[in-house]
Amino acid sequence: MFQGLQEDQLAGALEAMLFVTDEPVGTIALAEMLECEVGAVEAALVRLRDGLEARGSGIQLREVAGGWRLFTHPAYHELIEKYVLSWDTRKLSAAAMETLAIVAYAQPVTRAGVASVRGVNSDSSINSLVEKGLVREVGTEDAPGNPVLYGTTRGFLEKFGLRSPADLPDLADFAPDAETRRLITERLSATRKDAVVSDEQ
Repeated sequence: MFQGLQEDQLAGALEAMLFVTDEPVGTIALAEMLECEVGAVEAALVRLRDGLEARGSGIQLREVAGGWRLFTHPAYHELIEKYVLSWDTRKLSAAAMETLAIVAYAQPVTRAGVASVRGVNSDSSINSLVEKGLVREVGTEDAPGNPVLYGTTRGFLEKFGLRSPADLPDLADFAPDAETRRLITERLSATRKDAVVSDEQ
């Protein structure tokens, strides 16, 4: 245990470490820093998560994108949005949100694939999402011109509280009827491409 840290201080130490990080940290990395067993860290993280929830804390501990990270509680998001004045400059436009949703559900997908679903050119939205670290180049399509394929980033998973793209909600839940569900599935399926996806996020 790090410098005489006691077992009953483990959860507090983890909370302090995660408080100063801006990305998820894996259990193994935390255990190495604390010089203790991975199992003990895992148990302490669960205790910390459950303890925050039990006392109605404004902070939540979540396991996302292959690691653990502290988040503000969703119940207070409107308050936080009002409090952080610069938040508006980081909000995504409706066009960017549409584009991000298409990339998330259809990845890997080309710019042309995104445009075919949206019905309009989406280059500016894709460029904006890449700049914000939500979308990245993941490979190229084996087609004339080798168009770039795009996918979501680890930052996307963090911001939306997901462990992986597999945790995205089922699109069928948002379709008003069976015909709409069929059309959504067909449009997105038509955009999916095979690619060698980079590990970089």
